[in-house]
Amino acid sequence: MANLKVTLVKSTIGSVPKHKKTVEALGLKKMHQTVELPDNAATRGMVQQVRHLVKVEEA
Repeated sequence: MANLKVTLVKSTIGSVPKHKKTVEALGLKKMHQTVELPDNAATRGMVQQVRHLVKVEEA
């Protein structure tokens, strides 16, 4: 199964509170932090919701 590399590239300051919680749920706490997550429907949906804050690469 493939993985996704998700990197926080924009600050969550001033974002909608729901988006802040989504970024935190993805495991991202600091700017330019990268996490590897499984490529499934749940992860894709979360990334889609905050696509303006993160950069996604296939790993």
